[in-house]
Amino acid sequence: MAYYRPYHPPADPIIVRDLTRQQDELRTHVQLQPLAAEPTLVAGCDSSFPTPETVLSVFVVLRFPSLEVVEKVYHTSPVTLPYIPGLLAFREAPNLLLAYEKLQHRPDVIMVDGHGIAHPRRMGIAAHLGVMLNRPTFGVAKQKLTGVYQEPALQKGSITPLTDKSGELLGEVIRSKDKVNPLFVSPGHLCDQATATRLTLACLRGYKLPEPTRLADHWAEEFKKELR
Repeated sequence: MAYYRPYHPPADPIIVRDLTRQQDELRTHVQLQPLAAEPTLVAGCDSSFPTPETVLSVFVVLRFPSLEVVEKVYHTSPVTLPYIPGLLAFREAPNLLLAYEKLQHRPDVIMVDGHGIAHPRRMGIAAHLGVMLNRPTFGVAKQKLTGVYQEPALQKGSITPLTDKSGELLGEVIRSKDKVNPLFVSPGHLCDQATATRLTLACLRGYKLPEPTRLADHWAEEFKKELR
């Protein structure tokens, strides 16, 4: 997601403990599996912060595989939680859920600007959102949150595994454009790694970011102008 990270005093340890407990409970609901059918609608979502007190979340729905834009919506809410490492979903997901409710077209799978299970507790925002919506999700992130990997070759389409120290697969590191920094792709919920990687590659159109999240980021900037 598009993170706004001003200085905050240390988070209340009671809040951190409670949210961590909730995260551990949500993780028990995560299911990693192939999609039941080839998607016809793919959504991208992203959040940004027009002000330190406001979060703006965007969903863009595209037809697949043509990637024609079908619908785009946004929602804004007051920020209710400071940025806490590893608990980003509790800061952004509530507003994303409100944006999702505005959609007239329900996507078959959601590409989230953030991590799926490639998270210290295997519960990044893509997994969190998937469980809350009970919809297939996966994460496409620009930076690593956890895990180890070998740098993929510099050519577009090069892939290496992202694993924890024990060798458990957390995601894949994908070079989405020649000689640019790679993306970190991981399943969220009701999706598996092979599907997440395949759809990420299928949604590339010459940019570093795949079209669903690239357009969600683009429209977040456009929608901000409506708030000024």
